[in-house]
Amino acid sequence: MTATEPAGLPKEIGDRIAAGAFLLVDKPRGPSSHQVTAWVRDILFVPKAGHAGTLDPNVSGLLWVGVGPALKLLPLLLEFPKRYVAVATLHGSSSRKELERVMNEFVGPIYQTPPVRSAVRRERRVRTIHRLSLLDYDAPNFLFDVVADSGTYVRTLAVDLGEALGVGAHMEELRRIGTGPFKEGASVSLTTLSDAAKRAVAGDPSALAALLHPMEEVWKEFPSVVLKESAVSAVAHGADLAAAGIHSLPRPFARAASVALVSRRGELIALGRSMYDSEEIPKIKHGWVVDAQRVLVDSERYPATWRTASAPKATGAPG
Repeated sequence: MTATEPAGLPKEIGDRIAAGAFLLVDKPRGPSSHQVTAWVRDILFVPKAGHAGTLDPNVSGLLWVGVGPALKLLPLLLEFPKRYVAVATLHGSSSRKELERVMNEFVGPIYQTPPVRSAVRRERRVRTIHRLSLLDYDAPNFLFDVVADSGTYVRTLAVDLGEALGVGAHMEELRRIGTGPFKEGASVSLTTLSDAAKRAVAGDPSALAALLHPMEEVWKEFPSVVLKESAVSAVAHGADLAAAGIHSLPRPFARAASVALVSRRGELIALGRSMYDSEEIPKIKHGWVVDAQRVLVDSERYPATWRTASAPKATGAPG
């Protein structure tokens, strides 16, 4: 067995995992997100796995699990809006028209305080509701569809809708059906994943290979900054990026946007956050333009030839 080949799985799967991969798991109601992630880890014979976007034990739906270098990309997934369908119950009477009117008022930025039993600090925060629509109303129960910022508490949203109606409400059931452009139709049950792993161990890796999504599916959803060859090694060693180290900006982005720092060959070198709008960057002659926050490559592959006794540790040398 090689260093890139998990125990029991064929080399093809080991190489895919060593390169970094995601699984879109259909989390069932009952277990915690942590437990589901642990089961995925064991099914794939890997020492570590992580998930993005925690779902409560009684919530089902799309859960992203990363293995190998994909663990470093999990924070990117938190920037995608999430889509849910939920069933809530009103504590009093309300017309469909009034319910729809109140729901429309919640579209846009809203204030939320995490529930008492949440895993995060209970501080008031702003989250944006991108879409909120009523799918069905059979009083006192109503079914709704919501697309919201990551970190939005849909349970709290249901309670707030009831308060706005003056009758109260609580959520009965919740399911996540989308994360950014990725839909629940692409997710896989734990049973299907386990069966695919058993087939791989038996010599047929095709089903399991199809379930391992490459990292490119995630980072290519974000704007990229193509580096000059003279800047690649510096970024690989953790340096920030100066405008002089940029080869091209394939698509526009705003200040503070997450960006992928890639080589001209298309290899992801690091993730960063832009300090300027993309339109401003060509005008910047000195100083950093991208804060490189997470290196994705092995720096030993890139000798630090950019570092000299007379030059500071920086990127952006002409070239």
